Amino acid sequence: MTGRLRAPTGRYGGKTAAERQAERRGRFLDAALKLFGGTPGYRGTTVAALCEAAGLSTRQFYEEFRTLEDVLAALHLRVNDWAEEAVVAAFAAAAAGLPLTERVTVIFRAYAGNVTADPSRIRITFVEIVGVSPRLEEQRLARRARWIELICAEATAAVERGEAAPRDYRLAATAFIGSVNGLLHDWTAGWVDATLDEVVDELVRQLLGILRPPGWVPEGR
Repeated sequence: MTGRLRAPTGRYGGKTAAERQAERRGRFLDAALKLFGGTPGYRGTTVAALCEAAGLSTRQFYEEFRTLEDVLAALHLRVNDWAEEAVVAAFAAAAAGLPLTERVTVIFRAYAGNVTADPSRIRITFVEIVGVSPRLEEQRLARRARWIELICAEATAAVERGEAAPRDYRLAATAFIGSVNGLLHDWTAGWVDATLDEVVDELVRQLLGILRPPGWVPEGR
């Protein structure tokens, strides 16, 4: 299949063609979250199985996607967007005016709560996306870079407020993201005997140790 079939246009059942297309796409992604993020996983899922789970036809699949890899790519972005939206909302609602420790805790509770709300999200983000193709590896690293930029931006703001030590945080943020990914994946898999609150507290301690290394004294003290 070299290209997508053309979707019908016009209004049907009170919905526009664009609305019907968005609904179909959402149903495919919802079904993919269950199949790719559970059993049988991305590599064990066929187009026919995905269509059956979504309650849609193969014709409708090819109106939205070229391959199952396209579905996985879209789903990976969707799961990351959910987590990013949770972080941004938490910061806007509660974290902006808090001291550094409380601010970091609120942000990480929002992130961890979102990505662990459904084990399928963890599997999509940290397992199924890995090693599929150069294209998806590039996408995975690009989304990781986006999280690194977010941490660096927050660290820079903390430095400007005198809450953190001045330094280039890019390398440290990259290492920290690896810790976040690994610990949350292992916790979800049942390999870490701890509550989610304990996992978040440990990650917060790690990040604060990066921002406030031993021997550093805040300005004015």
